[in-house]
Amino acid sequence: MRRCIASALFILGLLVANNALAQEDKKTDEDKPADPDTGESTIEEKTLGLLPNPLQKYGVKFAATYIGEVLGNASGGLKQGLVYEGRLNLAVDVDLKKLVGIDKLTFHANMFQIHGDGLSRSNLQNFFVVSGIEALPSTRLYEAYFEKQWGAKKVSLKFGQLAADSEFFNTKYTDVFTNASMGWPAITSLDLPSGGPSPPLAAMGARLLVNITDQLSILGGIFDGNQAGPGPGDPQERNRYGVNFRINDPPLLLGQIQYAWNNKKGDPNLAGQIKFGGWRHFGSFTDERLASNGVSLASPASSGEPLMLSGDIGGWAVLEQQIYRVPRSDDRGIGVFARISRAPAERNLIDLYADAGLELIGLSDARPDDKFGIAAGYAHVSKRAQALDADYRALVRPDWPTRNFEGLLTAVYQYQIRDGWTVQPNFQYIIHPGGGATLPSGPLVGKALGNALVFGMRTTLKF
Repeated sequence: MRRCIASALFILGLLVANNALAQEDKKTDEDKPADPDTGESTIEEKTLGLLPNPLQKYGVKFAATYIGEVLGNASGGLKQGLVYEGRLNLAVDVDLKKLVGIDKLTFHANMFQIHGDGLSRSNLQNFFVVSGIEALPSTRLYEAYFEKQWGAKKVSLKFGQLAADSEFFNTKYTDVFTNASMGWPAITSLDLPSGGPSPPLAAMGARLLVNITDQLSILGGIFDGNQAGPGPGDPQERNRYGVNFRINDPPLLLGQIQYAWNNKKGDPNLAGQIKFGGWRHFGSFTDERLASNGVSLASPASSGEPLMLSGDIGGWAVLEQQIYRVPRSDDRGIGVFARISRAPAERNLIDLYADAGLELIGLSDARPDDKFGIAAGYAHVSKRAQALDADYRALVRPDWPTRNFEGLLTAVYQYQIRDGWTVQPNFQYIIHPGGGATLPSGPLVGKALGNALVFGMRTTLKF
């Protein structure tokens, strides 16, 4: 498998060489390191100004972000309750040209200190994890990578420990939302081993970006396919500190082509973008219904071990469009987004995913940095998993709950108290948590789950 990853990296290098002819620079900030907490650039973000940066003139910049939030479900799920969770994110960005004279090479790394409980894990058992910072308490390394650029930022290669959620299957109009699936969607976090390369577990790999024109770009990545490694239990426990640095697992390939219009700063027309992408995983996946001896996992005649299937694929499409712009501004206004994804039913818990919503950004001159968003999401339990529920109903007990889909309705307001400090009251309504029931295995076998009403308050401090 090392040979497979090395071959793919060699192909990526050839693509860089063949596409290194520079064209005019795309006037966006999308190629800069993204803060996993806010989606903003870690280099040009607004902060409280409290963190000293004495080495910035040498190309070394430090960043620190703290998120704390209270979440509670007034109804639904396994039980009702209230939790507090927090995450401190410490990051460093190094311009190696300023530091040691290496042109167009940068380094980025960040680590998390995670504490508190998680509402989805403890109370809800749902697919649309209600917080993007929910994770098992730990101090862990997240990303650590180099980025090399060629031409006028037309070709970029990242290599090291990377996350995929800030560039693949993403849209800028979800940055106000606190639900995890509004970033890295539930279909990839549930279908891919260890949740795929996304918070809180990045993966070893490489990512190539080629800006063919100002509007058209292609994006490709190869990642270790299971950053926590195989084994039972929670992947976050198998890679507790983010330093497994695995490269021997069957690889995960991601690809995306994206076309943007009216995307230059100062363009008087409304900006938009469309993206098409997909994944290919070369590992083994369990059948959602059948045992290794070909009968249903619910049957007394089952071997008890699921049938193993080779490989997995999936695809997605993303559309985002600004529908109103505040006069004499670039980003303030109203934007809408929609995403959809499919995956094979026999080896994936979720075979269809969709979400859509809108974001209002700085509509008032008195509050130019405030944001408001509303969104809805849908995750369909695969037909194969539903067939297993039907088998349990027929063979185990007639009142066994049948999972079908999980839905999400959410609204968030982000109020900026001052540069670097925001608060976000948020509301979420989870329809059929877990598809309507817990998984048919584990300590809470087949328990029916009611709709959950969730309220939260988040504060974010960027030092």
